[in-house]
Amino acid sequence: MPDFQLIDTGAVRLRVAVEGTGPLVLMVHGFPESWYSWRHQIGPIARAGFTAAAIDVRGYGGSEKPGSVGSYAMEHMVADIVAAAAALQPSGPVILVGHDWGAPMVWNSALVHPERFRAVAALSVPYAGVPSRPFTEVFRAAFTAKGRFFYQEWFQAEGPPEIEAERDVRDFLRKFYYAISGDAPVGTWPDKAAGATLLEQMVDPQPFPAWLTPDDLDYYVAEFEASGFRGPINRYRNHERDFAWLQPYRERLIEQPALFIGGSKDPATTLFGAVTDPVALMQPLVPRLEGYILEGCGHWTQQERPVEVNNLLLDWLTRI
Repeated sequence: MPDFQLIDTGAVRLRVAVEGTGPLVLMVHGFPESWYSWRHQIGPIARAGFTAAAIDVRGYGGSEKPGSVGSYAMEHMVADIVAAAAALQPSGPVILVGHDWGAPMVWNSALVHPERFRAVAALSVPYAGVPSRPFTEVFRAAFTAKGRFFYQEWFQAEGPPEIEAERDVRDFLRKFYYAISGDAPVGTWPDKAAGATLLEQMVDPQPFPAWLTPDDLDYYVAEFEASGFRGPINRYRNHERDFAWLQPYRERLIEQPALFIGGSKDPATTLFGAVTDPVALMQPLVPRLEGYILEGCGHWTQQERPVEVNNLLLDWLTRI
């Protein structure tokens, strides 16, 4: 296990898993995960001559968990990353790596604070630029208005999503992780009517795919049984705040060296079917981008394909 530190950002205290010495590579996880989603990357990155650090995002694990929805706006998530980077490496810009929600967090950190971050890598979620409208409007037009379920609509109402997830944490995680993994057959993530709950029609596989061991699942279950899901789900309730905050940066490019790794079976990589070539989408916005799509990989990129991800990530880290 890596060493753990508590960093006071001025707003919250963040738990950070740290290993190695050298230039800082700061890793940011997504939903519903923790620093532990980088367990296959921390050691190899440290052995390659870097300080490998993986945070628990606010609301998760050993980090503080503000109660208000607005505390999880992108502006605050980026501020946490800036503060953690400064605490761990006071001099010189830092390299960022993010997955799932951590991907937009690191993309936007690099966009808003280019002087603090010298390179950025993202897994699963491509960068589509500063939005022209809040994402709530996008998914309501594409799904809700057509009578179709979309999980982020389900997450908008405070209370019911938390109750459903916390009723049986192990059941929730198994079904959620499996449904958008590369192992799940097409249709495992159900296309159902608006008004359904997230877990309706979801599959609990027997056995679970080997990329998540029983011990791995036990770790995640213990973390969420202790923390609950309010903070993690609150991140989805800030699309309007995020839209307003990002508008001043509409004309700015992400000009640092950048890496993207997606999965061919990951719905987030294609922005839920809206994009056929995410790398081509990004190149005008991120001109120094290298992009790779892992055939057959699902959403949990660095956990499903640790060897391939590590090879690509370490090669990139040693060249930038």
